[in-house]
Amino acid sequence: MTTNDTGTIPDAEPLAAAVDLATALRDLIEVSVTSTVAAGEVRAAADLVRQATERLAVARRPSSQLPALDDPTAGRRVFNPVSGVGSALAPPLVVHREGDGVVAEATLGVAYEGPPSYVHGGMSALFMDQMLGAAAGAAGLWGMTAHLELDYRGPLPLERKLVFRARVAENTDRKSVITGTIAVADEPDRILVEARGVFVMPRPEKAQAYFGSITDASGRHTPPSRPGDATAVDEGD
Repeated sequence: MTTNDTGTIPDAEPLAAAVDLATALRDLIEVSVTSTVAAGEVRAAADLVRQATERLAVARRPSSQLPALDDPTAGRRVFNPVSGVGSALAPPLVVHREGDGVVAEATLGVAYEGPPSYVHGGMSALFMDQMLGAAAGAAGLWGMTAHLELDYRGPLPLERKLVFRARVAENTDRKSVITGTIAVADEPDRILVEARGVFVMPRPEKAQAYFGSITDASGRHTPPSRPGDATAVDEGD
């Protein structure tokens, strides 16, 4: 879990519980797409999952309400689908500073498969969008993705550690151009995916239209002060 000096650390037990559930769900998702047990066992497992879902569904927040564990001002998004430690969809990526940009590593299992034995191309776009936003945040620039383009030079292998990098290429007024790459970690100079994104800070009236209904966990009106979903950069070693 990462934050910065302006953020507050959430209560340890709810965060630990969210991380525990997400870890268990990641394991379940990966096993669900690789298991070869008999159909009866699959149906029995499905019943158990439904029971767990019913237990969790007794109290839920609306999508317009931020989770109690989140602190957008500190870049803490616990359920972000790329970097969120509480999201079963996320590897999760932990983003670090590297020179004038940011870097992260992850090994993606069969749940992320597109072509047999390779990562789905749409996942590359998802991860690059997050990394470009993280590079903007690390540079003190905030905004929303206005344009994202990817060049696929080669497929990303499953079950091998990948390295994701991004840096701000230029910034003018409300617009930033950010570039990024994905490579296999033990072949970092052989770029397999290259990305370029344009991030734009919305004008105040647009930000109000997009986020004016957002509340914090207590229901208090709390529109984000910096539009975008870049998560905090881990400043640790």
